Amino acid sequence: MTEDHWQLQLVKRSLKKKEKLRLLEKNLLINSSDKVLDLGCAQGILSYFLRKKGGFWISADLDLINVQTSREILKNNLIQTGTRELPIKTASLDYVVSLDYLEHLEDDDYCLTEIERILKPGGRFVLAVPRTGNIFLLHKIRPKLGMTLDFYGHKREGYSLKGVKEKLRSAGLIYLKHRSFSRFFSELIELLLNSLYIKFFKPPELSPDSQRDGHIRPTTKAEFETKKKAFKAYSFIYPIVWLITRLDLLLFFQRGYGLIVWAQKPERLDN
Repeated sequence: MTEDHWQLQLVKRSLKKKEKLRLLEKNLLINSSDKVLDLGCAQGILSYFLRKKGGFWISADLDLINVQTSREILKNNLIQTGTRELPIKTASLDYVVSLDYLEHLEDDDYCLTEIERILKPGGRFVLAVPRTGNIFLLHKIRPKLGMTLDFYGHKREGYSLKGVKEKLRSAGLIYLKHRSFSRFFSELIELLLNSLYIKFFKPPELSPDSQRDGHIRPTTKAEFETKKKAFKAYSFIYPIVWLITRLDLLLFFQRGYGLIVWAQKPERLDN
């Protein structure tokens, strides 16, 4: 796999994904013997880098198109899931990683109970979700620019940390720690870029195979090729865009618009 593959080109110019990936690479500790489920792999962009940490990975998504696209860079161990039971044996996994997935599900609580079921005792869970609350002003602007929840394929705007902790506890999982990312300037830049994308590149209608994912970026190689000139133009100004987001360093006291939470299934002592 070459690093110039179209999915990997996207991540090199994605401010939010790069920040999320840095946090995960620093805090996600995988042993070579670990069995890991990547639940909600999308186009396989982050999965490609996380698999380099070792272990045996299974990548899954609701969208058949995402599974097919992910195969281009992940090659193997890919499955399409349904909206209810996960096709994984009980207590068989050491880790579940679920990035930007839970907010797409109607019954997110059921998904969390399924994650608890398939984890081994002591197994770890890493969850990334959008963060919401009264102080997140950009959430109020987004619908005015045409980016409603339906556009993103979201069932809800996001989660508060308190809300995530309550959901984890109800599912039988223990909260360990959290990190936030994507403060105001990073989120503002992404909002403006997404607004320009839907203004100049009318997103196609979602096919029947596309069950959960919104459409604010290319999802296939063919689609990426049609937007290659625009991507090159954005790559040219990317250093300036990146510098603007460095203003977030001045907002060290502010909560980020993204939330990553680490949790664990309780250990069970054998009798």
